[in-house]
Amino acid sequence: MTITSFQAAKAMGHFSGWNLSNLKIQKLLYIAHMLYMGENNKEPLINEEFEAWDYGPVLPSLYHELKIFGSSSVRDIFFKISIPSTNKEIDIIKQTVERLSVVSSSQLVTITHACGGAWDKNYRQGSRGTKIPNKDILEEYIKLSGKK
Repeated sequence: MTITSFQAAKAMGHFSGWNLSNLKIQKLLYIAHMLYMGENNKEPLINEEFEAWDYGPVLPSLYHELKIFGSSSVRDIFFKISIPSTNKEIDIIKQTVERLSVVSSSQLVTITHACGGAWDKNYRQGSRGTKIPNKDILEEYIKLSGKK
């Protein structure tokens, strides 16, 4: 079951104690999305496509909702959004937060900019709106994990 970017961000904020910036949320959701697809028969976690922006993969609708926070921690503005009760989706988000929320924003940018990765394949300097196909994200997972 796929979830919305807002549901995923609310879950991520909840598990982090609302201690993540917009940039960190974007990068951690990308990693969670990649892991989820790789571990769940290519099924996407989030029902929105990532785009290749200057600082890495971005979910545009979520970015525009959260940009008011700048580089500060995002607050819970998702009052009408519920966190899904499905275990697989929430578990991968929780695991991603627990393992990677301590990684700096610049390190997360470096990770998501991996040479030959999905962002790298689709990024065009100064361009926004270039979609990152899920097949490329899955190929990145396979390359990094060694799984098929």
